[in-house]
Amino acid sequence: MLALACLLCYHMNMNYTYRVIIEPDGKYFHAYVPALPGCHTFGKTIPEAKKHVRQAIEAYVESLLMDGENVPKDESFETFETFETFRLNKQKQYA
Repeated sequence: MLALACLLCYHMNMNYTYRVIIEPDGKYFHAYVPALPGCHTFGKTIPEAKKHVRQAIEAYVESLLMDGENVPKDESFETFETFETFRLNKQKQYA
């Protein structure tokens, strides 16, 4: 039991970084964490959604640790690609 308590203390003092997605959803903002399945929340504003998702992450990770489960790492990355629509239209011209 003491070993479990020491392990929990060790993990509780670690830093975890997760990618958070916030999207408009009607009058609210939906926030979720792709690396933590089921970790979703809402807020009336973006700052509120950010606050709520931080609380959701903390509760999620704490629950995993208390149950002796592994805490997932977010090893994904995000990229944005920009394309010009006028080039697409030129390619579709037929003779």
